[in-house]
Amino acid sequence: MTTALSLVLQERPDGTRLLAASGEIDISNAADLAKALEGALEGAPEGSNGRVTLDLTAVDYLDSAGIAVLFDHADHLELAATPLLMPVLTVSGLGDLAPIRESD
Repeated sequence: MTTALSLVLQERPDGTRLLAASGEIDISNAADLAKALEGALEGAPEGSNGRVTLDLTAVDYLDSAGIAVLFDHADHLELAATPLLMPVLTVSGLGDLAPIRESD
């Protein structure tokens, strides 16, 4: 059974891309996240510095499969996360590879 995950890609006026995730990210849908990130990075405009902002502020759960996807794309990500996810992202070491901004 696949866990509910919504992924919405937006392009900002400055040319950067934002992928907003909501729900839970686990082994059942980590491939969907990977595919969405690859699509967002593939078509990123020149002005975006090749980075995509992944907004995790509406994500309630992130397991190791989701973290593995984030590591696979860390060189091209900026992350926005709530205090709930910050310990997971920090302990994993992801913050050493991708900027993480804490949001309320």
